[in-house]
Parts: sequence; C-alpha cells; structure tokens
Amino acid sequence: MPTFRTPALACLLFAMLLWTGLSAHADELKDISQLIGQGQFVQALDRANGYLSSHPKDVQGQFLKGVILAEQNKSAEAIKIFTDITEKHPELPEPYNNLAVLYADQNQYDKARRALEMAIKTHPSYATAHENLGDIYAKMATDAYDKALQLDKGNARTQTKLAMIKDLFSTSTGTKMATTKPEEQGKPAAALPMPAAAAPVTAQGPEASKQAKPAMPATLPATAQKGTEKTVEKPATLPKEEPKKDEASQENSKEAALEAVHNWAKAWSAQNVENYLASYADSFKTPNGESRSEWEQSRKDRIRKPDSIKVEVLDPKISIANNRADVTFRQVYRAGDNTKRTVKTLILKKAGGKWLIDQEKTNR
Repeated sequence: MPTFRTPALACLLFAMLLWTGLSAHADELKDISQLIGQGQFVQALDRANGYLSSHPKDVQGQFLKGVILAEQNKSAEAIKIFTDITEKHPELPEPYNNLAVLYADQNQYDKARRALEMAIKTHPSYATAHENLGDIYAKMATDAYDKALQLDKGNARTQTKLAMIKDLFSTSTGTKMATTKPEEQGKPAAALPMPAAAAPVTAQGPEASKQAKPAMPATLPATAQKGTEKTVEKPATLPKEEPKKDEASQENSKEAALEAVHNWAKAWSAQNVENYLASYADSFKTPNGESRSEWEQSRKDRIRKPDSIKVEVLDPKISIANNRADVTFRQVYRAGDNTKRTVKTLILKKAGGKWLIDQEKTNR
C-alpha cells in the first residue's frame, strides 16, 4: 500500500507565478524555491519569514512557507498555513492537495478525502489530486479488508481483494516532475529529477496556462510492499441499491443549498465583496428595512475595513421544501481581536438554478 508522506515540493517560480500572477518580488520567491529544491530548508524558511514580514498577505510566500514546514515534518504548522490559504483563496486547488497529503500522513484519511474532493471541485482536470484520491480510497479499502479478515480469516473473497490492492502498489515506481522555467516560456518543458515523494505533473505552455492553473507536485507516493498470493476465486459484487428519485433530488438540493451558504462565508472571509453580494437574491429583505443600495454600501464598508476576516459556519441544520431552504447554524465571526458568536438562519430561494439568500435572521 502507498506510504503517505509530507509533500516534497520544489515548486519552481514559474508555476507559482502562473498560479497567482506576476509579482514584482519574483526574484526573492525564485531564490526561496531554489533553496527548497536544494533541500536547504532552514535557509529557505529564514528567507520565507523575512519575505512574509514585509508581505504578510502574499499567497505565494505563504504557500512556500507551508511547503518548507511540511518538508521539515512540522505538519501542524503546515496544515495551519494551507488551511488558511484555502479559506482565503478557496478557488486554488493546490493547497487542498497539500492538506490531503499531510492528513494522510497522520492516517486521517477521511479529512484527506474531503480535501482532495475540494481540490478536484475547484479544478476538475487536476490529475495529481485524482491520483491521490485513488490512493486514499485504496488505503481505506485495505483497512476495511484487514478488518474483515480479522473477523473472518477464511474469507477467500476478501483475501483476493486485499491481495489485488497490495499487488497493484507493489509494482509502483517513482517518477519525475516536468516543469517550465520562466526563461523557457513557449519552449518544451524540461524534465527535472525530483525527490522520491514527487509525482508526475504535466507542464503546459503559457497559452495553455491562461486557461488552467498548473498542478503542483504534492503527491501521495506509493512504496513497495510484499504482496500475498492471489486466489482464483472471483470476488463477489454487491448489488447496488438505487435511491428513490424524489429522495435523491431532495438530497442534492440540500447539498447545493449548504454549498451556497459555505461559499457565502468563504467570500466574506476573503473580503470578496462582489462574490459576497452575489450570494443575495434581488428580493432580499434588508435587516433594518433600508434600501438595497444603502445596505450594500454598508456591507462594503464593513467588509473592507478590517485587515482580515474569518467567518465559520458550524453545525448547519437544513430544512427544504419546494424552492425554499432554511439553514440554521452557529456563526463565528473574527476580525482582528474582535470575535462574535451568533446563531443565524439564512432563508434561501432557488432562482435561475442557484440558491440565493432571500432573508437573514440572527439570534444573538
């Protein structure tokens, strides 16, 4: 089975620049990236801390620091950094992938799975995340089969399935990462040898990169294990139970409504006023009866004023009927040293195929 390790990421500057845009501080970031690639993590961390002291909100510097901490096996600190990036920049798939690697290293496979699903959701063509998700499923399957054999040691079907998975990973080999340097824009990508933890990434030219963010080389590498002899008995397959259409439709609606609430909170946390206001329906009932334009201006001023904001949606409960969804949750709002906890209900309605907020109710 695969051995899940912290990501060995050389993260050359070209990938970082494509990810967040060209920066006037490219040389400093490039130097830090080169130190990472050379395994000089202490020096790289010193440089990264110095850079972030002058540019605390620079996502490139934050990402590189997370990579360095992961390489130094400081998983808790790396997880905190990557989590913070996902909250402020939920559209970026790479931090989710790195979180999955770190969670898997701690045997927290369910968290790893959810992180990878978020990476794929934001970037469906992110091949590394798809591969890592397959490894997570394989590991979870192995644990389940091991448990089944503990309860029934003579189960030939389980032995066969477990042997097939172990045999699959016993033949896995290391690979190289392909990337493109800044001075090689438009030229074929060069294959650079990377540490054993690196995985294949398809480099794209500058024209292709305008359409899709490059995959970062964090992986869940496979290491050889001794396989067991496979039996010839064909594994049995369990019949699938098809959910009733009405139940499935309602469940999908609940998931979509909850996703709309979480996206609203993420836009607020990222201080992205445009996406925040887009979460509200045209028919939204303003809290104090003011005009929509007055309310929007007030919200813009309040969201933009703090240096940083974090909004958490905890324990959401949802009821749904027709085109209305009521979502009640505990809201934790943090801005600087100010923290507020409230119980809030968002009443959403479906308009144009989207769930939008029609009314807010706050129980302080």
